[in-house]
Amino acid sequence: MLEPLGVTTPDEHAYRVLLTAPGSGVPELAVLLNRTEADVAETVGRLETLGLLTRAAERLLPTRPDVAVDTLVAVRRAEHDRVRAEAREMMSALREQELHQPENLVEVVVGQESIAARFAQLLNGTHKELLVLDRPPYAAVTEDSDTRVRGLLREGVTVRGIYSPDSFERPGGLDEAYSAADAGETSRTHPTVPMKLAVFDRQAALLPLSVDALVDSALVVHPCSLLNALVEMFTLLWEQAVPVVPAEAPEPLDSRLLTLLSAGLKDDAIARQLNLSSRTVGRRVAELMDTLGARTRFQAGVHAQRRRLLGE
Repeated sequence: MLEPLGVTTPDEHAYRVLLTAPGSGVPELAVLLNRTEADVAETVGRLETLGLLTRAAERLLPTRPDVAVDTLVAVRRAEHDRVRAEAREMMSALREQELHQPENLVEVVVGQESIAARFAQLLNGTHKELLVLDRPPYAAVTEDSDTRVRGLLREGVTVRGIYSPDSFERPGGLDEAYSAADAGETSRTHPTVPMKLAVFDRQAALLPLSVDALVDSALVVHPCSLLNALVEMFTLLWEQAVPVVPAEAPEPLDSRLLTLLSAGLKDDAIARQLNLSSRTVGRRVAELMDTLGARTRFQAGVHAQRRRLLGE
């Protein structure tokens, strides 16, 4: 019974006999087993190492079977965990070597479900920083993606997102961006977000093969000059983008209006998002641009940022 736990059949037999005669010494146990004392002494040493018996002077005291088995299982589990850890280290070394092979620098993922699953996998492996260029359409269910990102924020991961105007035009898009900002995401908006992109710890990037349509294929870019270029593109856009306003900011209506204005939305789209009339939006936009001394809508957002109207 105990052989799968590292106990040989002769040693298990000796343990079973000792259970019927606890307190026996090596000579008595040798007689009971019909083996030499030298042979039994070696068996006793192995059983003691395994935790199946203890010595009290010259007496041998067997460990209770339930305790003994639990101990053996724990030891075997620890051995398995050590082997798994060593295997993971070997796989890491292998992946590191494979990543430097040109054919492994870019990975093609086919199918919307596969893309969503790969995105979730990359998110789960992110421990420091997530960079996102956000624009529809989305392969993953928005609620599932938001939940995972919230989990990263709770774990102390830095999340920076740049939203396109299309992100705000879809129903609930602006509320989702404000909610993400409230949760700790550092969010900005830019009138020209050229593509969808997610960069995970600057070690991998996920982007679709098509910019304007939801297609069944995407690329995962591993460390190389292309990944460096994608990170640099994000950084340049980030410097040009305008912050998304936290929901608790003063004058929330004007703050939201400035956010949508900076994103490049037209009056009708802003009116739908803010549940106002287009005429009211047009009048307020003109007032804000005049107050801020801005000639363009995006410039109004930039001036608002400089005057701390849009937060940090």
